[in-house]
Amino acid sequence: MRDVAAAGASTGPRVLPRNDPRQYDDLAGEWWRPDGAFAMLHWLAEARAALVPPATRPGALLVDLGCGAGLLAPHLAGKGYRHVGVDLTRSALVQAAEHGVRVVQGDATAVPLPDGCADVVSAGELLEHVPAWPRAVAEACRLLRPGGVLVLDTLNDTALARLVAVRIAERLPTVPRGIHDPRLFVDARALVAECARHGVDLRLRGIRPQVRGMLAWLLRRARASRTVGAVPAGRAPRIVPTRSTAVLYQGRGVRKG
Repeated sequence: MRDVAAAGASTGPRVLPRNDPRQYDDLAGEWWRPDGAFAMLHWLAEARAALVPPATRPGALLVDLGCGAGLLAPHLAGKGYRHVGVDLTRSALVQAAEHGVRVVQGDATAVPLPDGCADVVSAGELLEHVPAWPRAVAEACRLLRPGGVLVLDTLNDTALARLVAVRIAERLPTVPRGIHDPRLFVDARALVAECARHGVDLRLRGIRPQVRGMLAWLLRRARASRTVGAVPAGRAPRIVPTRSTAVLYQGRGVRKG
């Protein structure tokens, strides 16, 4: 796996700080590789989409904050939403548009969309990348119409999360090196309280990759590194609930009104 501290061949290596958005340009070719550097984002997108209810009205809008290259799109097929994706990274938005997402380049803390426009807001693997995450939460809640649904997943601000998601995960082909700044991880209780301030009753549950599926995936990756030619693709690991929210957690809430 390529270290995200290395830039494209045309400019030579560059050292980037943790959580630097330019890393996504360096890894632009990885978004849609099922076993690539963003593989876990595919698994999480499928799990997040399972929390999205079918649209209840014609023209229903889902706003996908931090949409990246549109990995949520395949899992929304048939649910009846217009899918609008918001992201800072132009190279990712180009790919999202190719997968049917209506794209808007913008900051999750100042979204250029009107109040109450969205039936659903998704904020997947976003908040732990935002230095002022309460502002992103305020924007997500602002965009929701009364009765609208907020779905999200993020990393908890705990010592265990820092150990698992940074020290361990960044040594495996599941998380690009330097992609997270652990100082930005999001305390679960603070997130619930912030959503409540904006009229959204957020319910949380811990999630993790299924152990057997994860081990099989890592084995396929190890075999691929030693094999010339294509390696048959296997089933992607499923994201499953777990009792603890201490590392990775998922949330769903409804805006009052």
